[in-house]
Parts: sequence; C-alpha cells; structure tokens
Amino acid sequence: MAAKRSGARGKRSRRTGEPVQQPSGEPPLSRERIVATAIDLLDAQGLDALTMRRLADRLGSGVMSLYWHVDSKEDVFDLALDSVLDYRGPPEMVEPENWRAEIVHMLEDWRAGMLRHPWSASLLPRRALGPSILGRLERMSKILSSAGVADADVNAAIWSLWNYVMGATVTRASFDLSDDERAEAQQRLASERYPTIERSRLLLDSDWDGAFRKGLDFLLDGLSPG
Repeated sequence: MAAKRSGARGKRSRRTGEPVQQPSGEPPLSRERIVATAIDLLDAQGLDALTMRRLADRLGSGVMSLYWHVDSKEDVFDLALDSVLDYRGPPEMVEPENWRAEIVHMLEDWRAGMLRHPWSASLLPRRALGPSILGRLERMSKILSSAGVADADVNAAIWSLWNYVMGATVTRASFDLSDDERAEAQQRLASERYPTIERSRLLLDSDWDGAFRKGLDFLLDGLSPG
C-alpha cells in the first residue's frame, strides 16, 4: 500500500516562494525576537552594521525566513526605533495634577532611552514617526493643554521640548573628551579671551543630568501659565 501523502505544505517565503529554513534548536522566529535581536546588533555595532544577512545569522535562521515577520530592513529600523522609545507612563508617585512632574519624567525617560541606544537619536529624525513617539507627543499635548497652555502655543511648545531633548542627547552622546583633555582645554582659557567661561569652569562641568534638568526647568518656566 502506498504511503499516505500529507496534504500539509512546508512554509514558503511570501516574497520568493522558496522554502523557509527551519533550523533545529533555535526558538521560533517572531517579530518580537527579530526586533530584540536587531536592537542588540544596533547597540553593539551601530546603524551601518544592520543587514538582513547579519540579523539572520544572529537569529540562526535563513534570510528569507525573516520576511514572514517583517517587510524589509527599513521595517526593522522602524520597529526597533519604536521599541526603544516606548513609554509606559509616569511612576505612581507623580500626582496626576502635577503636569510639570509628568513632563519632566517623560522627557528624562526619552533622553535616557536614546542614550542607552545612541543610534536612535540619529535615526529618529529620518524615520516616519511610529506609535511610541506619536503617543509621547499626544500625551505631552494633552498635558500642556490641560495645564493652560493656549492652543495656539501648543505646537511651538512641543517642538521646543523636542529640540531640547534631541539636542541635549546628541551633545551628550558625541562629547567624548577625556577628563585630562577637558582639564587641558580649561587651563588654556586662562590665557585667552574667555574670562566668563573660564570663571564658570564650563569645560569641567560634567553634570550632564543636572544641566539637562535645569535647562528643562528654564523651558517649563516659560510655558507655565501666567
């Protein structure tokens, strides 16, 4: 008696129709696993290192298997960026009526996320805005409107805060002078025509977090309803 032929067909790539590799000993592929692995690769090697081949190698799968879950490398970039910018809301100790505290928490969380994943700050301005960043902008708009910021001023307020966070993050991530180099540069100020920044010891000030928070307070003071 002839063996019964199975009616089940092996999975095939939705793009090429070729059989999808199913490596043994590896967890099943999923969009979540692909995105998490892409983030690890971006953190370790930067934007230029992400290719579908390298991603597949890290996942222990065939390249075409990835296309069951993502559309392209650009899709992976969008998903990775949206993942690292996800915002789960303020901690419980932030009172709902304390609009400044929630804005501060949201923006400090945003900056911290980009510093943990430095590639995200350079990628964000070049990508379509995903659900996570749009959710932040929507939440900020609601908070500012509820705090009394005029409708005509909300957009300017949002972009001012955006520019501040992005600028502060890029500056912190790219400012890589050593302590010795900073000290040497500060010493040179004494013999040159920069008495004000020499007196304030600008080049030795390494309190990045404190400077970010104080600058944010300056901005929020200007947004506070009179």
